[in-house]
Amino acid sequence: MYDLIIIGSGPAGLSAAVYGMRAGLKLLVVEKAPMSGGQVLNTYEVDNYLGMPGMNGFDMGMQFRAHADKLGAEFREGRVLSIEHRGDRKLITLEDGTLETKTVILATGAEHARLDVPGEEELAGRGVSYCATCDGAFFRGRTVAVAGGGDVALEDAIYLARTCEKVYLIHRRDELRGAMVLQQELKTLANVEILYSHVVEEIQGEDAVENLRIRNLKTGEASDLAVSGIFIAVGIHPDTGLIRDMVECDEGGYVLAGEDCATSVPGLYAAGDIRRKPIRQIVTAVADGANAAAAAGGFVNRR
Repeated sequence: MYDLIIIGSGPAGLSAAVYGMRAGLKLLVVEKAPMSGGQVLNTYEVDNYLGMPGMNGFDMGMQFRAHADKLGAEFREGRVLSIEHRGDRKLITLEDGTLETKTVILATGAEHARLDVPGEEELAGRGVSYCATCDGAFFRGRTVAVAGGGDVALEDAIYLARTCEKVYLIHRRDELRGAMVLQQELKTLANVEILYSHVVEEIQGEDAVENLRIRNLKTGEASDLAVSGIFIAVGIHPDTGLIRDMVECDEGGYVLAGEDCATSVPGLYAAGDIRRKPIRQIVTAVADGANAAAAAGGFVNRR
């Protein structure tokens, strides 16, 4: 019987492991990938984490894991099939067995929807980004593109227009889907150009993004667009399938949990990108991990 099982080993899960170990909890981290760190491992450079400007994302993930290892946190690789709430305990079923625990922190993260075009995967972190607030500062004074037409895409374009020389907004439909107030603000910006009824067919570049091959869906005409980066904002999917039928979630599948990360099920906590909140960054994931571990420790000690 564990005091705490943490599912996921990104920044939220590793932070929870550190705080849980410091609280004296008997805990286990279950990770589906052979390497800890989560999405940060695929980030070329992190420039907005306090005290670590210009940090390579892979190195940051390794440092997070090393901290948990130093405290003696136990790790196990495996895919969780189900979580069952059985009164004062939880049953975690993996492909190779079942575990018992008093509390669970779900820190499985979220995945950005992709364009699935040539060059996207190859140039990820080298001009292809899914987070304007994370990476926008690297493109100050340069020309970039945003793919999408919803609220996030419009917010990204507005944010980037403050520091970039030129911003193209590429949207497959002939009208934007984002909130009207965002559309109105976007259309007042002289350095933003909206390309309606266009799609990105290929992202090109040697060591970094240099060009986009785009196509006009109405005319069928293909053309090239010289940019230094592309920010893809076509949706995000929280990995909450394990508990979506157990706890309260919003319409997008994000778990409804407060700053203590407690869900509607006693002893079950949601940390990181799966929790509904205004900003999803490494620093907020780390904070969630700390808060969730503290709440889980309090729950265990009250029993």
